[in-house]
Amino acid sequence: MDLFSATFNQHQVAPLAERMRPRTLEEYIGQDQILGPGKLLRRAIEADRVSSLILYGPPGTGKTSLAQVIAAKTTSRFVRINAVTAGVKDIREIITQATDELHLYGKRTLVFCDEVHRFNKGQQDALLPAVENGTITFIGATTENPFFELNSALLSRSALFRLELLEPAQIRLGLEQALRDPERGLGQYQVHISPEAWEHWINYANGDLRRALNALELGVLTTQPKNGTRHITLEIAEESIQQRAIRFDKSGDNHYDIISAFIKSMRGSDPDAALYWLAVLLEAGEDPRFIMRRIIVHASEDVGLADPTAMLQAHAAANALEWLGMPEARIPMAQAVLAIATAKKSNSAVMSIDRALNYVKKHPTGEVPAHLKDAHYPGADQLGHGKGYRYPHDYPNHWVEQTYLPQGVQGETFYTPSNMGKEKFINRSYSE
Repeated sequence: MDLFSATFNQHQVAPLAERMRPRTLEEYIGQDQILGPGKLLRRAIEADRVSSLILYGPPGTGKTSLAQVIAAKTTSRFVRINAVTAGVKDIREIITQATDELHLYGKRTLVFCDEVHRFNKGQQDALLPAVENGTITFIGATTENPFFELNSALLSRSALFRLELLEPAQIRLGLEQALRDPERGLGQYQVHISPEAWEHWINYANGDLRRALNALELGVLTTQPKNGTRHITLEIAEESIQQRAIRFDKSGDNHYDIISAFIKSMRGSDPDAALYWLAVLLEAGEDPRFIMRRIIVHASEDVGLADPTAMLQAHAAANALEWLGMPEARIPMAQAVLAIATAKKSNSAVMSIDRALNYVKKHPTGEVPAHLKDAHYPGADQLGHGKGYRYPHDYPNHWVEQTYLPQGVQGETFYTPSNMGKEKFINRSYSE
């Protein structure tokens, strides 16, 4: 060991958020829904009887911290593995060691894996036998929906606990703890924080305590003291955390949740909610063309013939996006969203085509009636193609009764007009 490694202290250079991780349940902030007095998980931790579990929630809500609290409380051997670098061979070695510890010394092994959603199928399968027979107790933490990312077999052997975004009061409590703690936090400094700075940090943290602590540390350490006190103003707070943490992962579960909320707000005729989710998507950097595809689809799926102009609005916005680009295209995009959200609704288009598709999938394809067949090539008339076809425009009201469906399909009804908006005026009795 050289001089540098001897004097180096990892704790001294670790970020404030890492240094302030809770050591006990009493220091842990938030998640009362699973860790409040008398709750199952709290009782299990206090009794050192934690079974395999999955911790699921947004970043900065305390998943890794909770695992470390469990590690500090348990008498089991604690092993931490990396979901990206730990291969099947590493997992099998851990299981072998855990088996020896259990058989030779009666000591259990608790294995923690952060970002467990990055485990591939082979890694997850390698864990299953040891989890199932109790050789190891497994704790996985993930920001992604475990029902999408984890094997059902591993999920069925683990208790699932969802962690929620921290409340503003809980964010402030975490910051105040860091300001008071002279050993791990910033208690060695005299700090005065303006009410506006407090509000900015808490608001822009968006439920993520780690983000708030990072901003606090940056603000305090980069502010020169005056008369021994570091004064944190709104301007300093804004510089330390300049953009709100928008929870949006283009490849993750949260991505689909926000898209779902956007679509359902348009469908549910709530223009304010539709605009809010559109703004979230745009601010988070979603591809505007992806958003436009959703808008076009739902102009037809949810409005349709109740207000045919909604589809025109959607396509006009898509055209404007190509011509204008962002950020100007946000305006016609918002117009199209408002057109859909405020329009009369009908889902007859999607119901009709799905009804027809379902029928076609279940029945043989019918023969095209002879009078509807193409008669525009030499010899077609000899085959009887087009014979007996009646040209509707030659008749009153531009309609004449004739059969258009194949034999065996005649009498089936695929389109039923709704009684909403302009569609209620559609009359299928064209002879009138």
